[in-house]
Amino acid sequence: MLEKLRAEKEAKIKTGELKRDKNDSYIYKNTTDNCYYEKFADDTKNEVEVPFELPDSWAWTRLGTICDYGKSRNASVDELNDETWVLDLEDIEKDTGRILKFVTLGTRNSLSTKHVFKKGDILYSKLRPYLNKVVIAPKAGVCTSEILPLDFNGILINEYAQCLLMSSYFLATVNLVTYGVKMPRLGTDDAKKMLLPVPPLNEQLKIICSVKKLQKSLDEIALNLV
Repeated sequence: MLEKLRAEKEAKIKTGELKRDKNDSYIYKNTTDNCYYEKFADDTKNEVEVPFELPDSWAWTRLGTICDYGKSRNASVDELNDETWVLDLEDIEKDTGRILKFVTLGTRNSLSTKHVFKKGDILYSKLRPYLNKVVIAPKAGVCTSEILPLDFNGILINEYAQCLLMSSYFLATVNLVTYGVKMPRLGTDDAKKMLLPVPPLNEQLKIICSVKKLQKSLDEIALNLV
C-alpha cells in the first residue's frame, strides 16, 4: 500500500497535479546491514534510528507521508446551517475515543472558523494530546481548529489508526515534542515526522479484533465492579 501511494504521487507529479516536496521521503530496511534508511526526493539518504524492530511484512513510515496532517478545509459559520454538527474538545471523553455528546451549531452558537471533516475521518486533538482524545467521525461535521481531521488514504484502517494514535508509544513520542506549559500543543512539523509502524491490512484487522475483545472484557470487568 505504501508503494502504491508513492506510485500514485509520482504519477500526479509527472502530470503537474502535485509539486514535488523536497522533504518527500520513504523509509526502507537495508537487508545487507539490517539498518533502516530514509531516502529523500533528491536521492540523499540518512540512517534512521527506529524505536523498535518490526516483522518483515511491516514497514516504518512518517505520519506526514500517509496523511495530509494539518491540511484541512475550513468553513466560516456563515457557510454552515444551524443543524451542522460542531465537535468541541469537551465533547470527547479522554482515553476512550468516545463522543460524549453531539451539539449542533444552533445550540453551540460558536463564531470561530471550523475544520470540515467527513464520515470516517480520524479526529485528533493537537491541544493537550496527553488527554488522548482521538475519535473516528461517525458522520460529517465541523470541529474546533484544535482538532485535526486525518485521512490515511487507505494505508491504515480507521480503527487501527485510532488505536495507534492512542497508544502509549505514540503518546510518549508526542510528549517529547509538545510546546507550551499550561496548554501544550503538538506542532505540525513535529507531527509529520512521527514514525508509525504500518502492518499489512490483514494484520491490522487482526489487531483491531484483538483490541475489541480486550475492550469487551474490560467493560465486563468494570460492570462487575459496580
